[in-house]
Amino acid sequence: MAKGSARTSLLEPAPFFHDVAEGPADARAFWVQAADGTRLRMALWPGGAKATILLFPGRTEYCEKYGRLADDLAAAGYGMAAFDWRGQGLADRPAHRADMGHVTSFDDYRADVAAFRAALEGLGAPKPWFLIGHSMGGAIGLRALHDGLPVQAAAFSAPMWGIAMHPALRAISGPLLTLAVPMGMGKAFAATTGPYKVMEFDDNPLTTDRAQFDYMARQLARYRELRLGGPSNMWLRAALRETAALLDRPAPDVPALALMASREKIVVNAAIERRMAAWPGGGLRTIEGAEHELLLEAPERRQQVLAAILSHFGAYPPEPVVVT
Repeated sequence: MAKGSARTSLLEPAPFFHDVAEGPADARAFWVQAADGTRLRMALWPGGAKATILLFPGRTEYCEKYGRLADDLAAAGYGMAAFDWRGQGLADRPAHRADMGHVTSFDDYRADVAAFRAALEGLGAPKPWFLIGHSMGGAIGLRALHDGLPVQAAAFSAPMWGIAMHPALRAISGPLLTLAVPMGMGKAFAATTGPYKVMEFDDNPLTTDRAQFDYMARQLARYRELRLGGPSNMWLRAALRETAALLDRPAPDVPALALMASREKIVVNAAIERRMAAWPGGGLRTIEGAEHELLLEAPERRQQVLAAILSHFGAYPPEPVVVT
């Protein structure tokens, strides 16, 4: 029996929407169970034997959104795994409202990472592993590095190490969120957010590229179960606490590159600059003219992002195997 095959047999196949992912045809998806019983989903593209890149998605995202990226990484010799965090994609949604992003603590996502890590080990995902963390996945990924996620190097795309908020809302967010839970508003939508709404290209803060915008729109139009609205007050309180805690910690001992968009409206670039300034040997690059979705930007900007990430990972090749 191959190493890990007993554990692999415990992973049940999960749906994967190949028709909208537009990635390698050999993608497979699995149900993964977290320690608290929450059912999660993982997709694996075994497109390259060089290594496996763990793609930590942002809030509202799902595995299929990164099909095109999996195709690019396969061409460079890398396999890729992506994950549906609890509360989004096809993972279990909150019982009180399925269209709301909701956790009580970002420790919930740490439990998700632990479950996905065990599943990848069981499936024998080729090592070494590398990490790409986008937006909220950048916060989850940074915490995972502190927890000892075994990756050779990490890259962060517009990481959520600070959340962009209107100054007036930020000024009252602390007292407001402190009172929201005891007042029974923890499971209400956070201020200025609400149920899912179809976004128009001219109003979108995500990408300057119409083709990539339409790619995302087609996915959500075809499979409405992937849609997600705004976060709860409890999620926002947890996110603000986690981002503050992460900025206060020393950088983990992992080679890291962060990329940020010059036209960013979702996360706080100053927080990214602060984190990377205190990361020994860490790199930081701004993509001029880009918006938040750096991996789904216009071709020339997206190519800059991919080239930077692949160059960074290429500087940390697998350690040679010593035969005794």
